[in-house]
Amino acid sequence: MTATMTPATMTVRRPFDNGFHGDVEVATPHDVRVAAATAGVAQAEWADTPVRERAAVFKRLASLILRDRDRILDSIQDESGKARLNAFEEVMDAARGVRVFANTAASALAEQRRPGAIPVLTRTVERHVPVGVVGMISPWNYPFNLPATDSAQALLAGNAVVLKPDSQTPFTALLLADLLAEAGLPAGLFQVVPGPGAQLGPTLVDSCDYLMFTGSTAVGRELAQACARRLIGFSAELGGKNAALVLADADLAAAASGLARGCFAGAGQVCVSIERIYVANEVYGAFLTQFAARTRALRLQVGHDWDADLGSLVSAKQLQQVTRHVDDARAQGAGVLIGGRPRPDIGPFCYEPTILTGVTEPMQVCREETFGPVVSVYGVDSEAEAIARANDSSYGLNASVWSRRRGEEVARRLRAGTVNINESYAAAFGSHAAPMGGMGESGQGRRHGASGLLKYTEPQTIARQRLARIAPPDGVSNRAFAEVLSRGIAAMNRVL
Repeated sequence: MTATMTPATMTVRRPFDNGFHGDVEVATPHDVRVAAATAGVAQAEWADTPVRERAAVFKRLASLILRDRDRILDSIQDESGKARLNAFEEVMDAARGVRVFANTAASALAEQRRPGAIPVLTRTVERHVPVGVVGMISPWNYPFNLPATDSAQALLAGNAVVLKPDSQTPFTALLLADLLAEAGLPAGLFQVVPGPGAQLGPTLVDSCDYLMFTGSTAVGRELAQACARRLIGFSAELGGKNAALVLADADLAAAASGLARGCFAGAGQVCVSIERIYVANEVYGAFLTQFAARTRALRLQVGHDWDADLGSLVSAKQLQQVTRHVDDARAQGAGVLIGGRPRPDIGPFCYEPTILTGVTEPMQVCREETFGPVVSVYGVDSEAEAIARANDSSYGLNASVWSRRRGEEVARRLRAGTVNINESYAAAFGSHAAPMGGMGESGQGRRHGASGLLKYTEPQTIARQRLARIAPPDGVSNRAFAEVLSRGIAAMNRVL
């Protein structure tokens, strides 16, 4: 296990060697309530702060992230076990995303004039009011990037944030809190409450005005139901069984290289990583040969140096999940082209990057999310079959299309919140001005873009009527008023 609980603290261990990393105080439900109340008091003043002043805090945060890059990398690696290059991608994405959100917040939140009920006589504006205190439950696989970027959008919208990080990665969240304070975020607006989700989650839902969750679909359903009972907003990025399509006209060398990265970065523990590849039969053998060579060349290592291509799984629990899927597939006749075994000689939770062939429906790995360094490769007879099989999933988070000419057309037929052409996930993930999220059981709502900012607000319409009221004038019968108004609306409809 990654954390051993005591009444007041929990011990966090490094996935690299299962060694001691540090003790952190565990919040109680009472602490969560106090944090939310404190955040609420601070939020009232923050909501009145001009958006450009809020944005200045996050422009400074972006600079601090770059300044403290190596310290953040060490923290991410020590808690998540990922390779340094994968941690670097996380840190750079956070620095860029925070800056993009700071640059665009003022325009996204600006009041907008809308057509009124009666031209000239009605002046209508739409504005966006912060929801209040945003509760966030963040995962262990992106312990810095997701809290940083999600919190940036919530805080830029005028809210306060109470963050419950995963129990395996609390110190990275606390480091973010230190950087926010140094960037000038007023005290009380960003609260971190470490501890187990089962203990703190219900209180957080009861104490906040909106909940943002990243994690499993099963837990997301429970939290959505809890938020629905309170009639508060809820957004979630959940599970995925992301598909890649390698079409007959693909650049096979580029596809093999890109998918080796897209399947195995972060040891496959990336929400948008690829777990299924559908390859046109015309190029199946050639692609598989190149993909296997690229995968075989990946360096599985632990530690802080830059040489590793992938690092450790996060915990014994995750290792058991990966091992169970591969062993079940092998027992039912799947082929293991590359990998297929744990590597305790490298690290206690390490598992080789694995390519499976001959995967069929009864196998657990066919439809269940593995969330590890395992991908199944299938041959298909046509483009239509590839699209149909990619869409044949209850999930719909991310997809990837590899093609010289057909990428755009095929992308538009895929049921996924993000689709990357000639890239596995980084192109869409790094497009911070555009929304990112899942369809189906992969979640609801979006992060990034204007959608990710405005979800933390309540739209408010303010309409001012002048000169004439929208009602029968004194001395005019209801029937006469109805006739005049009908002719007026007919005229407006012709114009508009």
